[in-house]
Amino acid sequence: MSHLPLAAPVAGTGLSAQEVLAMTLWAEAGTHSVRAIEALAATIMNRVRLAERGGVTHWGRGLAAICRAPFQFSCWNRNHLRHLLMQSIPPGDPAMAVCRRIAARAAAGALTDPTGGATHAHDAGELPPWAVGEAPLAEIGGMLFYRLAVR
Repeated sequence: MSHLPLAAPVAGTGLSAQEVLAMTLWAEAGTHSVRAIEALAATIMNRVRLAERGGVTHWGRGLAAICRAPFQFSCWNRNHLRHLLMQSIPPGDPAMAVCRRIAARAAAGALTDPTGGATHAHDAGELPPWAVGEAPLAEIGGMLFYRLAVR
């Protein structure tokens, strides 16, 4: 698990790392099934574990940094539509409540990984350049999950 306190505010945001995860899940997978949201949370936690072991550093260190790393999750890219949507999550939004529960389980280490160790994911209706020629490990709830070689 991350060595940063999950309840402490992330510098410059006023948000806890767990809330950053919940927002990421909402913006990237909130319209998908609970299983897909759980799988995305597991994918992010796989990145956290790899970073903690000293493997991958370009994602950053700690849960919030990994969610907010440049060009990793479109919802944190200021020019992307998902970022604008994430800035106006409706109060009491049921999908956000689900994402917060999943984020809490993931951050506590109580979420199993249905992806087989994935580090990357995308909506099945999209094909980002990094996925071209890559074989997915799993397809869950309309999302594809991959484990890319550590570079």
